[in-house]
Amino acid sequence: MEDRELETLLTDVESDRVERKASAGEGDRIRQAICAFANDLPNYQKPGVVFVGANDNGTCANLPITDELLRTLADMRSDGNITPFPTMTVQKKVFSGCELAVIVVEPSDAPPVRFQGRAWIRVGPRRAIATEEEERRLIEKRRARNLPFDIWPAPTATLDDLDFEIFRRIYLPSSLPAELIEQNQRSIEFQLSSLRFTTVEPRPKPTHLGILVIGKDPRQFLHGAYIQFLRFDGTEVTDPIKDQKEIGGPLPDLLRMLDEIFHAHISVASNITGQSVEIREPDYPIVALQQLARNGVLHRTYEGTNAPVRINWFSDRIEILSPGGPYGQVTRANFGNPGITDYRNPHLAEAMKNLGYVQRFGVGIPLARKELAKNGNPPPEFIVEDTYVLVIVRRRP
Repeated sequence: MEDRELETLLTDVESDRVERKASAGEGDRIRQAICAFANDLPNYQKPGVVFVGANDNGTCANLPITDELLRTLADMRSDGNITPFPTMTVQKKVFSGCELAVIVVEPSDAPPVRFQGRAWIRVGPRRAIATEEEERRLIEKRRARNLPFDIWPAPTATLDDLDFEIFRRIYLPSSLPAELIEQNQRSIEFQLSSLRFTTVEPRPKPTHLGILVIGKDPRQFLHGAYIQFLRFDGTEVTDPIKDQKEIGGPLPDLLRMLDEIFHAHISVASNITGQSVEIREPDYPIVALQQLARNGVLHRTYEGTNAPVRINWFSDRIEILSPGGPYGQVTRANFGNPGITDYRNPHLAEAMKNLGYVQRFGVGIPLARKELAKNGNPPPEFIVEDTYVLVIVRRRP
């Protein structure tokens, strides 16, 4: 947005495309406003703006706009409280001598967007949690949008291909607040479409997201939706195979089984030399392997390929290969750099966050590096090509 339009919005106290906050201390209210503008219930198809450092009447609150403050506001996009993460920018602006932090929020392609499990909307001066009818209107807005592959309909799938028990028992409690579920009398069909597991009525179909997360047999529709695990007795793929598994099924089962395999194969040595207590030293830190493998499941391409995520465990290293090269603002040149992240499957990222497999967006690789260093392993090595990403994790010496 140009400065002239921003300045006009700042002084227009009647506009419902604007919120003003005197300080960043109102963090949750700022997140609610971001969520409401991303949902764009009035369907303006224009950005909403949050001015931090302005009073309700548009006057200056004289708030110092520091780099730390700007980083705090920018981190609201990916701290995991707002899902799926919104499209927004944060900038420092000066209007009539007043410093402001300006958050510009674009309407979402696939509402509803939620803050801590609740879909916030704004119409006129009102900001509130969306009612069932308002949420239905948000869902309907998806029809004419250019949606990512993970929420395309799976052409040959039907609702019978979804495991409603996993949805009710595992996914709903992990994605929505308990009190909201208790009050919620909405149909299972509405809940599925609201969380993007199915397309909208009148003839809902499972999306690829629904198939991946709660599908009875994801590989029936997405043939590469599994992990191939091979454990070699040596350092080459020609060496004897000690163990092999194909890990599939709905996402909660797939990631649980992967964790079990990692725990079973990590070797832990005991060191009591010169110590008053026993020190257990694994050859690989479990957290690092989890982060890198989950990244492979999340960031891979599921479109136009039958290839699985491949994990080859050698005697001296582990190789994790994910189909699909870098995506969006992530390139071969900047891959793995702090703060550089993008999502080929943004709604799968939301599902993994809701299930507890992602604590904060964009920190998987930094956390893996930290855990490897703490455990005494060399740093991970990345080979980034147009059609795949390979990460090599070396065994602790």
